[in-house]
This record gives sequence, C-alpha cells and structure tokens, in this order.
Amino acid sequence: MRSILSAAIVAVTSLALGAPAHAQGVKLGYINSAQILAQAPGRAEAEAQFDREVVAYRAQLQRMNDSLNALAAAFDKDAPSLDSATRERRGTAVRTREEEYQNRARALDSTMQTRQAELVRPIMDQVQKVIEAIRTEDGYSMILDVGSQASVVVAADKKLDLTDRVLARLKTMPAPGTTGGPVTTPAGVTRPKK
Repeated sequence: MRSILSAAIVAVTSLALGAPAHAQGVKLGYINSAQILAQAPGRAEAEAQFDREVVAYRAQLQRMNDSLNALAAAFDKDAPSLDSATRERRGTAVRTREEEYQNRARALDSTMQTRQAELVRPIMDQVQKVIEAIRTEDGYSMILDVGSQASVVVAADKKLDLTDRVLARLKTMPAPGTTGGPVTTPAGVTRPKK
C-alpha cells in the first residue's frame, strides 16, 4: 500500500514538475468532495430522513441495553447469596444476553449503514455525473479529490480547483428524488398568505 501511494505521489509530482513530452497534454483538476457533499442539493433532506428513521433503531438498542443492565445489576446484587450452581447459571444467562445484544446491535448498525448508503447514493450519483460532465467538456485527463482522507495532493494551484464549479452546476439541477428545478426550500414550507 505504501509503495502504491509513493508511486502515485511520484507520478503526480512528475506531471506537475514537467513530465516527458508525451505527457504534456495531460490536464488535471481537483475537487474537494467533503465541501461538495456538505453543500450538495438533497443532502440535508437525506440526512433528516435518516435521522427520522434511525430513531426506532436507537430506541430498540436503548431498551436492550436497559434490559441487560437490569439483568446484570440483579445478578450482581444477588450473587453473594447464591449457591455456586445458581450463580454460574445466572452468570451464563447474563453473558448470553450480552452476546445476543451485541449481535443484534451489530445487525442494526449494519442495517442503518445500508439505509444511509441508500439515501446518499442518488446524491453521489448526481455529483459523479456533474464531475464527469465537467471533465469531459473541458478535456481534463483526471480530476483528483483533495477532500478525501486518502488524498495524495499536497499542494495545487487554486486555478485547478473545480469545487465551486461543481457546486454551481449541482445547484441548477433538481435535487435527487424530485422532479422540477432545484429545491430552494424544504418541502411543505410556504410563505404566509396576506
């Protein structure tokens, strides 16, 4: 992995510092995906939808946690007065319940992550289409992402930053899941009648 990263840095650096003649036609640009995703149309609505849906999952996890805590507290309180066989049996019951809780919590977490990905996918698809359209229209060979954690760009000319251009185009498009023009107000919000 480190050698791949090093090779990528060398490749980008050689392009920036004057690559061989056959690579002189390479046109690069970059975006900040974190900034784009924070401002993408439909993101706030998708986030609000996810928050509404996750309430039931969190409530279920809280009930399970409360039940487990009550079971463990009762065991801890009674343990000194129990015979060894009963203490072992109840201790096993607590550990079994804890394991069941952890398995259910992992399953719910996986379900929540899947749902979050489903809500974000249309936004990501729209962002990708805009980036690809700009890349094609302007003849960019490559558009790099400086907003990701794996970014290998350490310095770049601000004139190559396409983030604002991508955002401007996204804002002219209908939000994912809607039909018409760009969404400028949340659904159901209207001006008061005079």
